[in-house]
Amino acid sequence: MSAPRGAQIAARLLRRGRNSTFNHSKCTPRQQRLLWHNRPIELSTRSITTQTPRKAQAATAEAPEEPPWQPSNAPMSFPCLDAQEQKTEALQRRSSESGPEPSYTSGAHEIFHSVEPFLTDWGGSLKEFDIAYETWGTPDSDKSNVILLHTGLSASSHAHSTSSNPKPGWWEKFIGPGAPLDTDKYFVICTNVIGGCYGSTGPSSIDATDGKRYATRFPILTMDDMVRAQARLLDGLGISKLYASVGASMGGMQSLAFGVHFPDRVGRIASISGCARSHPYSIAMRHTQRQALMMDPKWNRGFYYDSVPPHMGMKLAREIATVTYRSGPEWENRFGRRRADPSRVPALCPDFLIETYLDHAGEKFSLEYDPNSLLYISKAMDMFDLGAEHQAGMRQRRKQNQDRLSKQQAMPASDDLSCSLTLPSEKYQEKESVAPMDEVVAGVVASGPPQDLVKGMMGLKSHPTLVMGVASDILFPAWQQREIAETLKATGNRAVTHVELGEDLSLFGHDTFLLDLKHIGGNLGQFLS
Repeated sequence: MSAPRGAQIAARLLRRGRNSTFNHSKCTPRQQRLLWHNRPIELSTRSITTQTPRKAQAATAEAPEEPPWQPSNAPMSFPCLDAQEQKTEALQRRSSESGPEPSYTSGAHEIFHSVEPFLTDWGGSLKEFDIAYETWGTPDSDKSNVILLHTGLSASSHAHSTSSNPKPGWWEKFIGPGAPLDTDKYFVICTNVIGGCYGSTGPSSIDATDGKRYATRFPILTMDDMVRAQARLLDGLGISKLYASVGASMGGMQSLAFGVHFPDRVGRIASISGCARSHPYSIAMRHTQRQALMMDPKWNRGFYYDSVPPHMGMKLAREIATVTYRSGPEWENRFGRRRADPSRVPALCPDFLIETYLDHAGEKFSLEYDPNSLLYISKAMDMFDLGAEHQAGMRQRRKQNQDRLSKQQAMPASDDLSCSLTLPSEKYQEKESVAPMDEVVAGVVASGPPQDLVKGMMGLKSHPTLVMGVASDILFPAWQQREIAETLKATGNRAVTHVELGEDLSLFGHDTFLLDLKHIGGNLGQFLS
């Protein structure tokens, strides 16, 4: 019986190896694998001694020489990976000239500079900080017509075009004369949140204490930190009370948070596609985005500003996020199962139209926003909770931080919880529920809003509030806006307006607040007037 085909080829390669001109590195991957699996048992640097039985050796020696091995299929090409590698090389070349980190900017804006130290809820500190902001309209003599507009996660202060920056803003059609945020009536202020990268102090900013970028030395943030920084801005502008606090998405969270923390400084509140506390699904989705970004070797634990930024991780993070921004029914109508080129063999790179859409969205965003800002702000969203217990804990930490500041005692780095974080000693194990899951869910729905949340939002019981949601939203699902409305009503608030757009009105999912001027804008304009 002749030796197996793999052994025959391996033996032939070994015979060739006796020739000093033979180069093993020129073997095909399959040939190298065959050499490995049929390698001699005893190896030495001077000679090769096989342990193959003599009959097998004879059979191998008598085997006719075969033609060179040819692959059965051509190797697949990966233009999507080629493009990313070329982008990395281009950024690397640029780094030797001016530095690869892009300048994150949305154009001209105003800057409020606070020289007073700012202590964050979790114990970090900023010696000083900037808030970027833009305004539209004219303030009344008593400044009673001011509306503070809160942004989504990655938005700048440029919500509408200005004379100094004519580029259309992210809410261009919602702001202006006769628009929902009517600049003939209101003086509108929009800020880039602290932790951002469009002019406000964030991880990419310079630390005044040592002249270097903060990177991941920047302190962990909360939504409360962000609205407290905004309150500093209002103080600087001489605005004691807002006519309204308005926001969508993360801005909807901030709008509520501003009212809860500064109930005497705001008249009415509008929260669009927001929530009163983050739920596990949205936390999970943001977690996967952060992991995709942090696993990019170029992230370098946040210290990438003097080298190539983690654009590949950033691209993937944005693609994951984009999946949550729209709805399946919309994509069914928009893309269906159509491929970019049905005549071509399917590829592992973007092939379906929906894949090319996500690829484009990720690529476009990958160098437009600071990766560290994405990490910090998305984490702040995860921790958001207006429940009474959570707020009490934050107030206690805040007081401790303030006491430390008054005593001018700096916190040692070793005392910072972020410096001692460790992974759980045991892996998560599913716990059995006492009742079937359908009964658990039904019980939560039937019991009404959590009393802890009702207690935590009691400060808004007298504020006219507009709560809007979209049935096709999977990131901030409509039940979360219903929870806000029901919670406010449970506080005794009789001025709650709840609007939910069904799928017959919008299939745009979470992004509806950016696109639907008729329903989102119309209801907002009516509420403010």
